[in-house]
Amino acid sequence: MKRVPIIRPAHSHPCGYFSDRAANNDYLHPDIKPDTELLTLLNLSGFRRSGMNIYRPSCPGCHACVSVRIPTRRFKLKRRFRRTVKALRNWQLSVEKPSLSHYPIYERYINARHSDGSMFPPSAKEFQQFLISGYDTGHFLVAREDGVAKAVLVFDRFLDGLSSVYCFFDPDIEHVSPGTFMIINLTLLARALDLEYHYLGYWVDGCEKMSYKQNFEPLQYYIDKNWDELPPQEF
Repeated sequence: MKRVPIIRPAHSHPCGYFSDRAANNDYLHPDIKPDTELLTLLNLSGFRRSGMNIYRPSCPGCHACVSVRIPTRRFKLKRRFRRTVKALRNWQLSVEKPSLSHYPIYERYINARHSDGSMFPPSAKEFQQFLISGYDTGHFLVAREDGVAKAVLVFDRFLDGLSSVYCFFDPDIEHVSPGTFMIINLTLLARALDLEYHYLGYWVDGCEKMSYKQNFEPLQYYIDKNWDELPPQEF
């Protein structure tokens, strides 16, 4: 990858996953306006997008955050995944431009599931900055039932795959696994578009909230500047 200016804040901040750890990130310099090719290369190197910010964890003494991706052509639709898809077979899926119209679901989702986190309390301004602001690569995968939006998966389309940014849904339907349903369908969409990978963001070693990503197989991990399929015990 061609050299691009990366900046790192001088001071760390509290980790969002472990209360006893400090965190820091490397950021693409804000003066750089990346095109799809550069965004793809940065994504391949473990960077992620949050709004207009392109970042990669660079934490002192910690390497728990690991980029992971699903090779779409070899994705295995497990029995429980098939049950989830069958249970939600009446949902209609569409790819749409990012829109503030889905903020009410996001607000309810954050209030119900993340009231103890940094994203609480939710606001339309934060939603705009986090999920609508971005680059031409950004899209919403929206699931509806009888015309009513139930779940949204925000994603980027890169040259080699689709990359999940954030998923939120009606918290009243958590029991039907809407998050899993959306990941399955974005993976299948990437395959249908003849894209090799679905990037799931960071798996965080030791964080129960991120363990669900290992349910998707096969799964590749970005470790020591290489993508490999490794069982968890090898970390």
